[in-house]
Amino acid sequence: MKTFVLDTNVLIHDPEALFTFEGSRVVLPLAVVEELDNFKRLDDNRGRSARAVNRYLDELRRHGKLSDGVPLEHGGELRIEVQTRVPLPEGFHYDSKDNQMLEVALGLFKKGETVVFITKDINLRIKAEAIGLIAEDYEKSKVHPDQLYLGWHEKRVSSEVIDKFFKEKRLQLGDVAPGNGGNGHVWQANEMVILHDEAGGSQSALCRFDAASKEFLPLIYGNANPWGLKPLNTEQRFALELLMRKDVKMVSLVGVPGSGKTLLALAAGLEQIFEEKIYRRMLVARPVIPVGRDIGFLPGSKEEKLTSWMGAIYDNLELLSDRPETTEASEVDELFESGKIVVEAVAFLRGRSLPNQYIVIDDAQNLTPHEIKTVISRVGEGSKIVLTGDPFQIDNPYLDASSTGLANLVERFKGQSIYGHMTFSKIERSTLAALASQLL
Repeated sequence: MKTFVLDTNVLIHDPEALFTFEGSRVVLPLAVVEELDNFKRLDDNRGRSARAVNRYLDELRRHGKLSDGVPLEHGGELRIEVQTRVPLPEGFHYDSKDNQMLEVALGLFKKGETVVFITKDINLRIKAEAIGLIAEDYEKSKVHPDQLYLGWHEKRVSSEVIDKFFKEKRLQLGDVAPGNGGNGHVWQANEMVILHDEAGGSQSALCRFDAASKEFLPLIYGNANPWGLKPLNTEQRFALELLMRKDVKMVSLVGVPGSGKTLLALAAGLEQIFEEKIYRRMLVARPVIPVGRDIGFLPGSKEEKLTSWMGAIYDNLELLSDRPETTEASEVDELFESGKIVVEAVAFLRGRSLPNQYIVIDDAQNLTPHEIKTVISRVGEGSKIVLTGDPFQIDNPYLDASSTGLANLVERFKGQSIYGHMTFSKIERSTLAALASQLL
């Protein structure tokens, strides 16, 4: 039986990591319990995760003494190690909690157990390997960014097939992809498709795959101009199709900075709230994680503090309000004063129920899979949620492009009839922004 020694950051990332290692022995050094005790008083996601782990441990106490090891449902066991420790080589500071965890892992290894030290801290993995331990990142929910579902697919067909599509306004699966997709491609619900003439002609068509009927159907909202915003490329047209469809309850928009993810999400929300009156209001939330050095505590009320963090949202709303028919400079303020738009920190969504709302989660790449699950479980009846982000612009120190909750969501939800995804690759913010992304 393998022994997995867990670092505290693994449990903060995913409180259910305790139950992930099926048929194995899970060991928590006493230093982990002490760190959880420190975190439990916090009001942020670290505190909530710590309290969740503490509840799991308290429940397991009913099945035995944790220091002796208690059985887990998957056949393994969990133990809090309070005795086994081996001093580390000279140069390791004793008062470091990280080093105390390493002492436990090394002690178990010296006793002959097959030990794997699990931590999301890169430097700690390096230190563990330096003393002869096997060290790994927490791999559950990881999705390789190069293999992430794009949400759209290009397919070459004959000109006759494209003519048939424009004439009949639909194509059967066999018309486009004989033999279950062709070339090994598995078509997903609400996947967007670009049909090209296989003979090299200029003829092409845009369509959406409907999983229920197994047909390729024309876009309904591909040429929509929500709140006066005109799509600038094919990816944006595809995104509008997903954002404006009432049967698609969740949309994820992933891509490079300046590709229009947040702008499109906000424009579609304004259109469906003020013009079509489908939703009661728009709730916009972002995780409060600073870029670079933190500026410390901000003065003022919660609303005044959030104004500093929501600058990107206000910028996009101002851009959308700068329309030819609009002369009032205070239109953005009027939108907020109407109560139809509310901004919030993601941390404050826990425990809420959000029915009949259009919800935008911006910068969702900074959320863990557990946090993404918490956010989506808040969505009530009649609501739609849009998550935007760039997996390669992560500010959370314990996440990367493959472990972010946004990538995990895309991989888990693809194929669901109420879900749609779009990956952006073109920068439309400005020529300078495009050059910066390319050269820097």
